[in-house]
Amino acid sequence: MPLATETKNEIFKKFQRTEADTGSTEVQVALLSKRISELTEHLKEHPKDYACRRGLVMLVGKRRRLMNYYKKITTPEQYKELLSALNLRK
Repeated sequence: MPLATETKNEIFKKFQRTEADTGSTEVQVALLSKRISELTEHLKEHPKDYACRRGLVMLVGKRRRLMNYYKKITTPEQYKELLSALNLRK
């Protein structure tokens, strides 16, 4: 199930660089993180939903690749700020 429009707009406002920014790495990682948390909650209620589990694993891999890219193109301080803003550990 896709994210609600209100949720997306909140994430855009929090992580976008400019007013029209909806595709920067920070925004993409934030959207993926929200989606991952929703799927994790779903799997707690439905542990045998293997199709959902596969989708979750794919999203986690995509977020990991984006975070590796973001780490290369930014300063260590910016990377740590994004990690702390999303409550991720690395």
